[in-house]
Amino acid sequence: MMGGMGAEGTTTTTSATARPTEPGGGPANGTRAWTTRLFVVGILLAAVNLRPAITSLGALLEEVRDGLGMSGSVAGLLTSVPPLCFAVFGVMAPRLARRFGPPAVVCAGMVAITAGLLIRPYVGGTAGFLAGSALALMGIAVSNVLMPVIVKRWFPDRVGSMTGLYSMALAAGTSIAAAVTVPVTDALGGGWQSGLAVWAGPAAVAVLPWLPLVRDRGPAPEPVAEARARADRQPPALRITRSRTAWALAVFFGLQATAAYITMGWMAQIFRDAGVPAGTAGLLLAVTMVMGVPLAFVIPRVATRLPQQGPIVIALGVCGLAGYAGLWAAPAGGAWAWALLLGVSNCAFPLALTMVGMRSRTGAGVVQLSAFAQSVGYLISIPGPLLVGVLYQHSGGWGLPIALMAGLMIPQMAVGVLAGRDRTVEDEAAAAG
Repeated sequence: MMGGMGAEGTTTTTSATARPTEPGGGPANGTRAWTTRLFVVGILLAAVNLRPAITSLGALLEEVRDGLGMSGSVAGLLTSVPPLCFAVFGVMAPRLARRFGPPAVVCAGMVAITAGLLIRPYVGGTAGFLAGSALALMGIAVSNVLMPVIVKRWFPDRVGSMTGLYSMALAAGTSIAAAVTVPVTDALGGGWQSGLAVWAGPAAVAVLPWLPLVRDRGPAPEPVAEARARADRQPPALRITRSRTAWALAVFFGLQATAAYITMGWMAQIFRDAGVPAGTAGLLLAVTMVMGVPLAFVIPRVATRLPQQGPIVIALGVCGLAGYAGLWAAPAGGAWAWALLLGVSNCAFPLALTMVGMRSRTGAGVVQLSAFAQSVGYLISIPGPLLVGVLYQHSGGWGLPIALMAGLMIPQMAVGVLAGRDRTVEDEAAAAG
């Protein structure tokens, strides 16, 4: 990696110039330390709230379907709403960040998540439920895109460790929502509305650390002469679509997102249809999600130390194939083993985030690559959960849907190996242009 991010622990020119200074010329250590801690807290709290809107619904999907009168196909559409929103609204994130600053956009995203989670169970009807979900998912979408940007800009010499912490918090929030939604719903009287609305509380808490950061747009300005000299050396605008690595990373992101949203939306239902009680099915989903807590910290750190990330991609894919095979052959008998294997496989997400930071050598490149890979990737992932719902309804079982999930793992491994090669999108785009 060049120009801002190298091996873990390496201090680069970017990180050195990122420290604001006092009028006297010395580092503003107190302000810098306070702001850094606030960013860490904000990143972790935001990450915790980026998936409960989805996994809490997965745990109560049967109750929501019954309450709103949904067919299997409509429920499949509902589970496809997250990637659709991520694709549509994720494209807006870079433009919003340039105008208002990444912290302000993330703060607004947390507000949108809070509002969407609070209103969607009570607006009435499938259309209102979808609209409330879309509001929450809009906030998740812009935060998804901007998290790698914030990590690259404010922690340029700790990309691996900060991505690991962020991914751990995301996995923790995902698994906690899957595990406790059913018990919390029972404790609140058994109504699925209150079981879903309760997740607006943690989202509201996540707004707080971002409020003081709204006006923080990044490192302090450099002297005018240096800024002009650097501007004269700026390369032409990056044409991201000319990079094969960018396309490979986008497809890899899309296929891992397909697997993740099928898992979050449908896996609890697969276990329930196999005779597993609802509470246990929620715990199994939580086990799948909680695997991301330790591995999401380990995988990015390992990935940043390897010249190529292909071996990690293959290992995760093999775990996914084994998990799907078990889920097809004995869903209830080996449920805990399949949940563990699929949990390991789902850690392709933090790997994809890490590769976004590694495949570009500039902050501007990371912004473009993050938006491109996530927007295109989420577009690719839209049909998956919907197709699973259609296959499930028309075949009357889970054989065909599970075969689809396993089949998609093969191209995921292939494009992941291509995305993991040691090259940057800037170099590829320049060579192609």
